[in-house]
Amino acid sequence: MNFIYVRRTRDSMLIDRDDIFLWRWRYLRTIKRLRDEGRPIYYLDETWVNAGHTRSYVWVDDTINSSKRVFLSGLSTGSKSPSGKGKRLIIAHIGSKAGFVEGCLWTFESKKSGDYHEKMCAETFERWFQDVLPRLQESAVIVLDNAPYQSRRKEKVPNANSNKHEISEWLKSKNIDFEDGMLKKELLDIVKNHRTAHNEYAIDEMANNAGKTVLIIPPCHCELNTIALVWARIKGYVAAKRKTYKMPEVKVLLEEAVRTVTAEDWNKCVLYVVEKVETQMWKLDCIIEEREEWFVINLNENSSSYTE
Repeated sequence: MNFIYVRRTRDSMLIDRDDIFLWRWRYLRTIKRLRDEGRPIYYLDETWVNAGHTRSYVWVDDTINSSKRVFLSGLSTGSKSPSGKGKRLIIAHIGSKAGFVEGCLWTFESKKSGDYHEKMCAETFERWFQDVLPRLQESAVIVLDNAPYQSRRKEKVPNANSNKHEISEWLKSKNIDFEDGMLKKELLDIVKNHRTAHNEYAIDEMANNAGKTVLIIPPCHCELNTIALVWARIKGYVAAKRKTYKMPEVKVLLEEAVRTVTAEDWNKCVLYVVEKVETQMWKLDCIIEEREEWFVINLNENSSSYTE
């Protein structure tokens, strides 16, 4: 990681990288335009539930201050939470303001409790995604994040890890001109100028062939994906209802929880994201831009006065 040494002042501010800022701005513009066109918007995401999934917070009776008092009150401390998180149930689904899409719930069990993204792969995700597409409305828009298994490129574009022969062969296959004897860095610079035209994702092609559109949210912006709110409700249901720490019970409770989520619940979540989260981001980005403009103008004025 590279750092630069700068003077800290009261006017310092922390802002997003330009690419993230632009990604967010384009996303907000695009999804607003698609909504205005009357396109149905679907939200797709994955989550997980551990066999030992519990609520993070519990009610506490602060009038009970001794084990004797517990006994005399006829109370108990309840079942003890497991020391480990246990097996993990990976879940994927898709929904809209009309509710979850029927027949699209996908679950599978992971034997470890590590990052659930590591248990997913592009091949299995794309197979499930292909089955989802016909169940969506015509001209549907599918909002999802850019997880690695959802971002497989249609073809591998050469990068700095590619050797010189691989780069030149790729350029030839695309009928892109280059001179013999060019250095690897020169060839990579040519690739860079043509990368965008050959950087298509596999799921984009699948969706386009089905008359649908994929819209990817910016990195670290999960709050823009409505289904994140729905997942929180479902996981809370599982935590509240479970009596054991066994995976079979978790699977049953999960399916129950999904059935409890109504179209009205989904619609409330969609409205919250549209009216609150997206609106706040619109306003915040405008404020940041104004602040940056003010900062640059004042910095230039200070620089001018300093050099005179």
